[in-house]
Amino acid sequence: MKLFINRLLIILLLFTVAACNRNQDVTPQKKLNEYDADIVLKWGVLFLDLDQYAPGYRPPVAARALAYISLAGYEAIVPGMDSYQSIAGNFAGLTIPKPEASQTYHWPTVLNSAYWTMMKSFFPHLPDVHKNKIDELGSKNAQGLKSQVEASTFERSQQYGKQVAEAVFNYSKTDTNGHEAYLNAHPSSYAPPTGPGKWQPTTPDFTKALLPYWGRTRTFVIGPDDKIARPPLDYSSVVTSQFFAQALEVCSIPDNYENRWIGEFWSDDIFGQTFEPAARWLAIANQVIVLEKAGLEKAVYTYAKLSIALSDGAVACWNSKYLYNVERPVSFINRAINGKWKTLLDNTVQKVKSVTPPFPAYPSGHSTFGAAAAEVLSSIYGYDYAMTDKCHEFRLEFNGKPRSFNNFYEMAQENAISRILLGVHYRMDCDEGLRMGYNVGRKVNNLKWVK
Repeated sequence: MKLFINRLLIILLLFTVAACNRNQDVTPQKKLNEYDADIVLKWGVLFLDLDQYAPGYRPPVAARALAYISLAGYEAIVPGMDSYQSIAGNFAGLTIPKPEASQTYHWPTVLNSAYWTMMKSFFPHLPDVHKNKIDELGSKNAQGLKSQVEASTFERSQQYGKQVAEAVFNYSKTDTNGHEAYLNAHPSSYAPPTGPGKWQPTTPDFTKALLPYWGRTRTFVIGPDDKIARPPLDYSSVVTSQFFAQALEVCSIPDNYENRWIGEFWSDDIFGQTFEPAARWLAIANQVIVLEKAGLEKAVYTYAKLSIALSDGAVACWNSKYLYNVERPVSFINRAINGKWKTLLDNTVQKVKSVTPPFPAYPSGHSTFGAAAAEVLSSIYGYDYAMTDKCHEFRLEFNGKPRSFNNFYEMAQENAISRILLGVHYRMDCDEGLRMGYNVGRKVNNLKWVK
């Protein structure tokens, strides 16, 4: 009888332990740095898709949205990272909820939930055909992730990702200038200054100024001085002046295959057809992540660091554009040199819809974005990282044939030169845009990202 009772007690004990385990997380999990970048890349590709069709999402707005989305993703999973640490303490007013110390989290699920929540928050104005893609991707990812962990862990992870995203989105709301600027991207309240050499809306559609108040948008790392470009060349229509010489360079560029290829390859500002020039560097980063087989940690870090640099670069550039209000080459050239001259893409027989952008010339936005991105990507993947950019491979509307580069700086410099070849910028615009962008990128690199 005693032996029977002992066996019975053992059976009851085992049953009790099993019952307890059903309420605990027992599924073994990989470390965060063992996961691939699949979740990150899927959301990045969707951002590039939506970026093409979102009304008001021209370069500065898109760069800012990407920065907040990427920051939320980074802060959501950084508690599980071995190599990186939170940067939220650098941003006054941003408080990130902490995960429960005694609980287990599935970090890919946390990340998917954070990106999902942020994408829905930043693209509420999309047509349903595009907006529905956000829920489709979020749900598909969640279904795949749900099978990897206990139900309680999955639900807890979903909820935590959402909480972090909501905290970052609420922080975005406190930036009243930038938060919903896409709803009024061409404010009628802005009247551009008049006078010799001052920017005015350009031919053929004379669109009103794009985001003239963007320089007031909150930045992440740069200060007021970083938002002020060096003064441009003095305006002059005298044929021996430096200003005239820069305009003459623009309208004297040969319309040949190489110039057109470079110009079209980097154009990236055709609403409804391509992502805008800030997102181009996300597309480049995606290629690098795939080539390097970067894991989840490194991909999330890349997105956050790159997008913050792009966002601050946009604020600095747009602040200076409307500080100096330098007219576009087409306006000066048509008035002072050749009344029939057109930009390279306005002369094209291909199906590219492109005109001079509706904002002042100096400094160049493309150049600023490219330089900021080059600094950041070089710091992550190497200062001699060679690659072939296939962003626009197989495009039919323009020449998107891949081009190869020895490093990211070479890419940034060709990106800048392309704006002169197209006829939408003076050389001084591109030189100063590069300088400002490099400065922004270095400041982002200086944040304490690594433990």
